[in-house]
Amino acid sequence: MVLVTLINTLIIITVVIIHYECLMRLNLLLPRLKIWHRFRIVFGVLGALAAHAVEVWVFALGYYLMTRTVTLGSLTGNFDGSFMDSVYFSFTTYTTIGFGDISPIGPLKYLTGLEALTGLVLITWTASFLFLEMQKYWSIQDTPTLPSP
Repeated sequence: MVLVTLINTLIIITVVIIHYECLMRLNLLLPRLKIWHRFRIVFGVLGALAAHAVEVWVFALGYYLMTRTVTLGSLTGNFDGSFMDSVYFSFTTYTTIGFGDISPIGPLKYLTGLEALTGLVLITWTASFLFLEMQKYWSIQDTPTLPSP
C-alpha cells in the first residue's frame, strides 16, 4: 500500500506542477501576443487544453505501468493492455465521464478516484484562469454597438 500511495502522490504532484507551469506561462505570454486581443482567449483555451491532455497522458502512463505488475491492480472489461486503452480510460476518468467499458480492480482504484478529483480541481482552475483572462480582454468598450433606432 505504501508503494501505491507513493506512485499516486508522484503522479498528482507531477500533473499539478504541469498545470501550474502551463497557466503561469500562458499568463506571461498572452499579454505579449501581437494578435487581436479576443484571439488571446482562444490561444489561452488551446494552451489549457494542451496542458490537460498532457496531464491525462501522465495518468495514463501510471495506469499502463501499474497494470504491468501483478500486485498494483488491473483494468478489466474492454481493455487490451495497450497504452492507448490506458489513455482512453484516463480521459474518461479525468473528465469524470465515468467508467463504462473499462473498470479498475485492486489498488489501481485509488488512482482512478484521485484522478477524477484532480481532474475536477484542475478543470475548475482552468475555468477560473480563463474567466480572469476574459475580464482583461473582453471589455464592454470592445463590443460593437448597434445604431439606435
